[in-house]
Amino acid sequence: MTDKTRRKELREQLAQHPPDAGVYAVRHRATGRVIVASAVNLAGARNRYDFAVSTGSLAALDGQLGGDIRAHGPEGLEFDVLETVVVEPGTPDAELRADLATLEALWREQLSSDRVPPTREEE
Repeated sequence: MTDKTRRKELREQLAQHPPDAGVYAVRHRATGRVIVASAVNLAGARNRYDFAVSTGSLAALDGQLGGDIRAHGPEGLEFDVLETVVVEPGTPDAELRADLATLEALWREQLSSDRVPPTREEE
């Protein structure tokens, strides 16, 4: 089998079985700071996170956690998948990205409201 044929087979397999997409959070336990993001390939996002932590190349992570990491170290980081989207074969990329952006905004809102104490009217 030639390289060209093999690449074609792999592209067809990917089209038939796309990776799971979704929304994830990177949280620093010591400070409680949370970064919410989405990815069309959750496994790839997790691999980037694991690589960044294991090699100390934390610049690959969102810069908003830089101060927390310098002050408390990378040991306090955790990666959480918040929601998984199963991608159907043939789903347009633009549609998937729009869905992920919506879910990401909903999760940001949910997580920010979890940290805000209720007002007297809400109790």
